[in-house]
Amino acid sequence: MSVPDFPRIITIDGPAGVGKTTLAKKVAEALGVSYLDTGAMFRATALRLGPGAWDLSAKGLAVRLSDMTFTLQGVGGDSRLFCNGRPIGDEIRTEEAGMWASRLGTRPEVREFLKERQRELGAHTSLVAEGRDMGTVVFPNAFRKLFLDADPLVRAGRRAAQLREMGQEADVEAIRAAILARDHQDRTRAVAPLFPAPDAVVIDTTALGLDEVFARIMREIGRMAI
Repeated sequence: MSVPDFPRIITIDGPAGVGKTTLAKKVAEALGVSYLDTGAMFRATALRLGPGAWDLSAKGLAVRLSDMTFTLQGVGGDSRLFCNGRPIGDEIRTEEAGMWASRLGTRPEVREFLKERQRELGAHTSLVAEGRDMGTVVFPNAFRKLFLDADPLVRAGRRAAQLREMGQEADVEAIRAAILARDHQDRTRAVAPLFPAPDAVVIDTTALGLDEVFARIMREIGRMAI
């Protein structure tokens, strides 16, 4: 299966630890298109600006953002996102970076800046875009929209396994608490809160394995790929 030659966007949204990254890469690989991790853009921005950036004035924040650029190369799991010409790596995959990104994401200046950068990346190439507001805000006219969800404890276990694979320590209960705090922050923020787009297909992955969710996503995409 493949998407048409002209740019088409498939969005996969959902809360932290639901498996979006692994599945989005797998879907992009199957379709032969690029994978865009928009959460990585927020995390990279948060790390670059540093703690407390969310408290800057609108003007100060705009100045700090103005010298940031993003580029995307590759297909599927080999897709690489670059910030100011440097590859974004595992340095962004910490719970602290995730919370910083969530706090920074409450600022409309940041969301508007990154929304425009994300739309630029999707303007000339087909993408599987992963995030929290891809189908609702960034790509409202996307070719196909998916929203993944799962029980917080299950998500915490998945996140702990991911961290351990990267050689980091992981306390499931601490991660669950962080996930619940981030869920509340993401779902209740005034700007682009986390929720499924009205036309998104919602998939509860709590009791499903990776291959089962992947197969469901590909079936949903295939219904439109005519």
